Amino acid sequence: MKKLYVVGMGPGQEVYMTVEARRALRKSDTIVGYPVYLEQLSEEFADKRLLSTPMKQERKRCVMAFEEAMRGRQVSMLCSGDAGVYGMASLMYEVGVDYPEIELDIIAGVTAANSGAAMLGAPLGNDYCVISLSDILTPMETIIKRLRAAAAADFSIVLYNPSSKKREDYLEKACDILLEYMPKDRPCGIVERIGREGARMQILPLDQLRKTRVNMFTTVFIGASATITLGGRLVTKRGYHL
Repeated sequence: MKKLYVVGMGPGQEVYMTVEARRALRKSDTIVGYPVYLEQLSEEFADKRLLSTPMKQERKRCVMAFEEAMRGRQVSMLCSGDAGVYGMASLMYEVGVDYPEIELDIIAGVTAANSGAAMLGAPLGNDYCVISLSDILTPMETIIKRLRAAAAADFSIVLYNPSSKKREDYLEKACDILLEYMPKDRPCGIVERIGREGARMQILPLDQLRKTRVNMFTTVFIGASATITLGGRLVTKRGYHL
């Protein structure tokens, strides 16, 4: 059975790719992906055939990958972060129903929750959840329900897609919901442009986070009750007895 790789490339530069991801891309003669992700590939993959579709044409991109594989090419579908976390893996399985001759091989990558947490310190030292604030595919009513449930359960929370040109106030609205359950001085963190040039991080209290402008390249971390700052880093205590 012909294999098609679905590759999580990590947060940005190739240095963050896993060995397995690089191996899959080297084996492939065709790499399909969102243009921004393809642009991040180095000269090492300059000889590959690169195919893309714009944003909001994800299904078309998946079909393109399967059609190329059906033509006998070795194909990789490239995703940022991890292919299975807000990536293309699930959609590839859905589209793949029409291509039973093709077997998917999902290659794990480092998602922004993990790479961003490493920059901040150890904010995910205990149970945590990840919520996207984008309402393009998820109704806002569902997002609000998830925010309330996560806050009530005292999870550390990672927010993906916290803002865009059309959603400039979504992080502020999310913080207003969280402030119903958390103190205003709850330690939080933001990481911008993870794995890319100009990457930066900031630790700040929840009420200050509410007023902070972020962009689509930002990942937001909300601390749990066990989260503290230590030496300028954000740390969620695991509960080990010393």
